[in-house]
Amino acid sequence: MYQINNFFDNDDVKILSQLGPFRVVEYQRDLSVTPEAAMTAYYSAAMQVRKRQLVCDLSKAQVTIQAGSMQWMLGNVSATTGIKGVGDFLGKAIRGKATGESAIKPEYTGDGLLVLEPTYRHLILLHTDDWGGAVVLDDGLFLACESTLQHRTAVRTNLSSAVAGGEGLFNLSLAGSGAFCIEAYCPREELIEITLQDDVLKIDGNYAIAWSAGLEFTVERSGKSLIGSAASGEGLVNVYRGSGKVLMMPTAQMPNI
Repeated sequence: MYQINNFFDNDDVKILSQLGPFRVVEYQRDLSVTPEAAMTAYYSAAMQVRKRQLVCDLSKAQVTIQAGSMQWMLGNVSATTGIKGVGDFLGKAIRGKATGESAIKPEYTGDGLLVLEPTYRHLILLHTDDWGGAVVLDDGLFLACESTLQHRTAVRTNLSSAVAGGEGLFNLSLAGSGAFCIEAYCPREELIEITLQDDVLKIDGNYAIAWSAGLEFTVERSGKSLIGSAASGEGLVNVYRGSGKVLMMPTAQMPNI
């Protein structure tokens, strides 16, 4: 039995969203500042540059998180590697090398509480049921998910153009039914959601952060010919073709966050 005071009931802490075992909390102001940093902290809060944390209630579901993300845990909580044998380890190692994600993502079980490290990125909760049961994530955005979800590797159909476009060849895919959390560079309110029905979306740049696994994802010339691409000034673009959804940022990534 445990009791937590001055966390969820702190007037400086706001619960932004909750889904499945996850809750996103946000600190409205940074009170741990020096006089020299007070002005920066004040305007940061005004512009929603705030610290956020993901809280996982393991009594609702077991969770898998990005390696190194745990800050503290309370109650009956156990951590495992999630590896189920040599073959499973080799598969995860290959997938991690391909996608740039950590090869081993720890799984937490029990019925206690798990709190992840604070971040200035925006924590967005989603559910795979809204993506046709499988979703592909852009590199480095995965933070946590229900452990029932399977981690797969999504491969682009035209590898040569992906290399030419400077994009990665592989992405992490989550399949099954469950909630997950990604770390985005802009708030949920600014993300553009596009639903395709046997149609095509072309994006000049790495703005898409998640898309349905059923979509065909390629890198192609913006025009039908090299001359046409040169005339448009766009060159290669990311292409999503078929039926499904794409979640897109309106602005470029800000890796310094």
